Amino acid sequence: MKKSRYSLLLALTLAGGTVLSACGSGGNSGQSAEGVTTIEFWAAPNPTQQAFWQEMAKEYKTVNPDVKVNVSAIKESPSSEASIQAAIAGKNAPTIAENINRGFAAQLSNSKALVALDELPQFKEIVESRNMSETIAPWQFADGHQYVLPIYSNPMLIGWRTDLLKEIGYNEPPQTYSEVLEATAKLKAKYPDKYMWTKGADLADPTAWKRWFDFFLLYNAASDGNKFIEGQNFVADDKAGVEMLTFVDNLRKADGILSQNATDPFETGVGVFTDIGPWTFDLWKTKYPELKYGENFTLTLPPVPDDMDPANAKTYADAKGLVIFSSAPEASKQAAAEFLKWVYSTPDHDVKWFEQTNLPPARDDLNQLEGFKKILAGKPELAPYAEAVSKGVPAMDNPKFNELQTLIGQEAFTKVIRGEIDPQTGWNNMKKAIEGELQ
Repeated sequence: MKKSRYSLLLALTLAGGTVLSACGSGGNSGQSAEGVTTIEFWAAPNPTQQAFWQEMAKEYKTVNPDVKVNVSAIKESPSSEASIQAAIAGKNAPTIAENINRGFAAQLSNSKALVALDELPQFKEIVESRNMSETIAPWQFADGHQYVLPIYSNPMLIGWRTDLLKEIGYNEPPQTYSEVLEATAKLKAKYPDKYMWTKGADLADPTAWKRWFDFFLLYNAASDGNKFIEGQNFVADDKAGVEMLTFVDNLRKADGILSQNATDPFETGVGVFTDIGPWTFDLWKTKYPELKYGENFTLTLPPVPDDMDPANAKTYADAKGLVIFSSAPEASKQAAAEFLKWVYSTPDHDVKWFEQTNLPPARDDLNQLEGFKKILAGKPELAPYAEAVSKGVPAMDNPKFNELQTLIGQEAFTKVIRGEIDPQTGWNNMKKAIEGELQ
């Protein structure tokens, strides 16, 4: 999934009062006169994901002919989230929808639109058979329930231009704050026009979704995966937050950050590191075929404070899952739970998912299963993502995540990037603003 799609989340602030036509076939279908129970499944607006679920639906029909799974894509005009909210308002919600992050799920669960999956008798078996206990743990909501079954988890990693690092004396990427700053000094001495962190204008843009790929990427590493906001409470690690912002500020002072518009600065060698998701590599195959994993770039977890172990760093997980809607007929909800139990009863289905989508399944054991080993042998650049799935922290579970993440940029992060505020003051201002918003 491309990061640009997250800009559609801005429509969430309008979606609550917007009435849109239902997408897919929709409806609250239950058991038909012929004894067939229908599940309406809204798949992500991604052809590979839709094809996977259509295949699963077809196979399940041969296993359980009394259940019919209708798969259709969620409309994403103006956004998939807005389409779902409109369907709920029009009493035309599906049985299951995927493409759900924790922030949007918090909005839905607050309005009692979702089934608490942990209360379903099939839930424990799904988690155990899929071997996802560690990966699903951070998805628990503040009320103790699990409303989303994560399907995939993209732990965002740092891509490093190892060819540039070797030119300044590094055979391995720097992994702590002081090591990164030391490498920055060497880089600027040799190449004054190059930068250590190349992300372009996104760094100075307060748009909410962009904080997933810079602020939370670094904060999760510095805080050992602290939740930042849990329910209606600001629970952030103040020390880790200020230390992370101080690192960013020091990198800025060393002229190590490119925060202006630039075309593919990492790919063209203008800078040394940036955040990279696994969707990037298919784009590079045609546009930048010279970039080869293990030859001129590598991947690691985010850098950490000097007193932390880089090998155990946490990161932000670009992760989404599926939900079951409480408005669906009881027969459809129970059939949906059984369908999901069947889908995740074998790793073969997750192998097929990975082959078709390149999205790492939300499992704890990707690197240990033979089916995944075969895929990773042909796509070695995906191996670090598979290994880091359990280290990814999903989005916050607050329905105001859009407003709250905007405050992170407006009050602290983007101001530090621009040198307009010191890290401690920025953190304090951000904390005060967020706590006010949570009241």
